[in-house]
Amino acid sequence: MKAPVNVEIALTHIFTRKKQMLIAALGVTIGIALYIFSNSLMKGFTKYSRNEMFKTMPHIKVFKEDEISKPLLASTNSQSLTVIRNPRMTTLSKSLVNPYALIKTIQQEKYVRNVTAQVNIDFFYSNGKTQLKGMGSGVNILEADAMFSIQSTLLAGSLQDLAHNQNAIVIGKGIAEKMNVGIDDNITVTSSRGVVKNMKIVGIFSTGNKSTDEQKAYLHTTAAQQLAKESANYATDIYVSVHNPDSSLVYAAKLQQIMPYKVEDWQTTNADILATDKIRMIMNNVVALAMMMVAAFGIYNILNMTISQKLNDIAILKAVGFSGKDIIKIFVTEALIMGVVGTLIGLGIGAILIEILSRVYIGKPIGYFPIYYNLNTFLVGGSFGLLVSLGAGYLPARKAASVDPVEIFRK
Repeated sequence: MKAPVNVEIALTHIFTRKKQMLIAALGVTIGIALYIFSNSLMKGFTKYSRNEMFKTMPHIKVFKEDEISKPLLASTNSQSLTVIRNPRMTTLSKSLVNPYALIKTIQQEKYVRNVTAQVNIDFFYSNGKTQLKGMGSGVNILEADAMFSIQSTLLAGSLQDLAHNQNAIVIGKGIAEKMNVGIDDNITVTSSRGVVKNMKIVGIFSTGNKSTDEQKAYLHTTAAQQLAKESANYATDIYVSVHNPDSSLVYAAKLQQIMPYKVEDWQTTNADILATDKIRMIMNNVVALAMMMVAAFGIYNILNMTISQKLNDIAILKAVGFSGKDIIKIFVTEALIMGVVGTLIGLGIGAILIEILSRVYIGKPIGYFPIYYNLNTFLVGGSFGLLVSLGAGYLPARKAASVDPVEIFRK
């Protein structure tokens, strides 16, 4: 099938100026490839940091918030003043009243995936004369594993041993190294309430977070309650995971309406980290946009030069019956061809770079290079490349359409 005359003329212009057209297309290629690569890199690091964060942090946490002391006597009128000297925290206990009833209420919400109660307690690890400050989480280890994927961080041992042994403990890699202990060794734990327990190490984990690995341990809920000198119904926190972590802020607001305690989502807790991620993403998009603008100016300049050199040809075309719209179509078609070629090559280079980096093994705990392949990134990059090319071609095309053939022939 024969191509329209306008397209044939546009192709003729392109093939007679191959080098210049390829340079213009190369500008689009670099801009698209840079956008796809940097955007995928940023999203990969964001996804990796989120996964690492969720190894120890729930999507939503229910806990008893500290309270500030209040006056014993309320003001009787607007002119009286009640004064409190040295207001202090008045929370006497972090215990949640009837936590397992609260868990049943939370589980009824459709957006909830997993719920588990935790007994968090501060204590000291002891091995001979060596002593180390730490913190423990008394958990149902199988429920906690379903939420935090503890098994994926386990270097040695078994979580099942903790599930069936109230005197077992799973410790971080940093604790094991500092205390010089390993699997099946015993370690003494002394709580802040003065309770001392001799516990058997049945697992060692590594989250990649130095602070966590040097302090945190998992133990049976009953053991944690004994260390805290509390009853079997004692819990300090309820952890909730949801199907869509990005909507945790909305879900936390819904839970707050039915919970008597403070409900806080991970986005509120890590607002500073999320703000930093957003700033990095904006900077990344600004750099990619600047590259695309440079490519657009390249296309604009080349078409502008082509129009200046082919004024006689344009005048002849208009003299034989080509309208201004036809002239615009010719040069816009040229710009789109350059844009399509540059965009397709850019998409290919971006995909190749992602594939190469995704196969680079960095080592534990990261594993393979954290770069994220996202189809939406390719679609947005490709659409933006074509849009910029269209805009860069339309401006000089309008100039060509306004050429007066009579004036050209007189010259």
